[in-house]
Amino acid sequence: MQFLMRAACAGALVLASSGGALAEQKPIVVTPLMTTSETSSGQPITLPQKDVQVSVSTYDIQPGAVLPWHEHPYPRYAYVLAGTLSVTNSVTGQTTIFKTGDFLLEAIGQWHRGASVGPDPVKLLVIDQTEKNIPNVVLKD
Repeated sequence: MQFLMRAACAGALVLASSGGALAEQKPIVVTPLMTTSETSSGQPITLPQKDVQVSVSTYDIQPGAVLPWHEHPYPRYAYVLAGTLSVTNSVTGQTTIFKTGDFLLEAIGQWHRGASVGPDPVKLLVIDQTEKNIPNVVLKD
């Protein structure tokens, strides 16, 4: 019994002595990634006017894979979890590179396509805001 008491006291002393170190660490850290009111091509962000639906998905794009030309009628947000993504916009003529940790707001109503350009697969976390039951990808013929 005395052994248990001594062990409990020793444990309490260790916790008390490390309290200062734990107090110095911040329990919650918020790191802003982006603040904007425009898409990647400079358009103002406008939200659906009725029956808003939010959809969240992940995309896994293998190295060398190229997405078809497409456009979005509503806002689409993407966070690059892994890899390197190249996005080419046919309207602006610009190609932008997004890497792990980057956040992007895709163009609305402008034809564009993405490609996995690095040696590693691209993994995206994608958030769409649409009118309920309306798809947010329109493929080019």
